[in-house]
Amino acid sequence: MSRIGRMPIAIPAGVTVEIAENNKVTVKGPKGTLERVLPSAMEIKVEGTEVLVSRPNDLKKMKSLHGLTRTLIHNMVVGVTEGFEKKLEVNGVGYRAAKGGKKLTLNLGYSHPVEMEDPEGIETVVEGQNIIIVKGIDKEKVGQFAAEIRDKRRPEPYKGKGIKYADETIRRKVGKTGKK
Repeated sequence: MSRIGRMPIAIPAGVTVEIAENNKVTVKGPKGTLERVLPSAMEIKVEGTEVLVSRPNDLKKMKSLHGLTRTLIHNMVVGVTEGFEKKLEVNGVGYRAAKGGKKLTLNLGYSHPVEMEDPEGIETVVEGQNIIIVKGIDKEKVGQFAAEIRDKRRPEPYKGKGIKYADETIRRKVGKTGKK
């Protein structure tokens, strides 16, 4: 049995969870509202101050959807209460990040500055010149936008220049050595 799928999701105070037909789940909280259509095979019930997810049978597909459905609802609840954030670091000589309005401007050693617009529901904050924090209530969108920023200049293994996640470690390589 799915250990994660069986766990009940506690609904904190100030959060409402509504389940419409076709398993359309709406979670409202202090930070905003999230909606998502989840697999219709799963049974989602609100009982008092918790949400329970159960599966109809033990087929492999149902087992895999069970834990996924529960985690997606849990992420929605955490998103509307606390929100999610990803921290990125810009490393390299002359590499910097700046914020103007809803535009994030990155100088990454190209002949032109790279400009990125904040998507709907996502906010970027620049601390100093080399730390970018991506914040939002939707975990998926936060992760996706952080990945898009990182893709503008991925960290390279020789000097470690580029944009990396704060918790990421770069496997370093040894450079060329001269002849004797």
